[in-house]
Amino acid sequence: MKEQEAEEQTVEQADNQEIATENHSEGPAHDSDSETVESLKQQLEEARNKFLYLYSDFETYKRHTAKERIDLITSAGREILTALLPILDDFERARKNSGLDEGMTLIHHKLTGILSSKGLAQFETGPGDAFNADRHEAIAEIPAPTEEMKGKILDVVEHGYMLGERIIRFAKVVVGQ
Repeated sequence: MKEQEAEEQTVEQADNQEIATENHSEGPAHDSDSETVESLKQQLEEARNKFLYLYSDFETYKRHTAKERIDLITSAGREILTALLPILDDFERARKNSGLDEGMTLIHHKLTGILSSKGLAQFETGPGDAFNADRHEAIAEIPAPTEEMKGKILDVVEHGYMLGERIIRFAKVVVGQ
């Protein structure tokens, strides 16, 4: 804003000089005054262009930093959540093998509740789903039991998880060949 006020004052001074030179114009003095006015107008235009360029750069910078801040906030807990995933996997394995008693079941529910409240979500992958390299990691390929199971998931070894809209761990699957 200070730059804009300074530009307005410069324009006003240039206009005042132009009016003064028109009133007292006599021969060669008029030429030097008009050159001065033209020079001032050119300087004003250059200053205005620099101001617009800097203003545009600053607006771009503000948008960029706001986007980075949002990304940082959404992925701030990524490391801790990734570190907790093996615990969740152990609970899942124990549950499949009927190794959890009632207390462990409560702990499992509490842990999954906490993780989901922080934005962690398990994406659904099951036997018979088509293999998608963007979401799945093939850890083994075995002969498919039927023709229609070729290129499809036969078994899910570890589930895949997302934090917000980003995948933080691919589902580890066995694919039919």
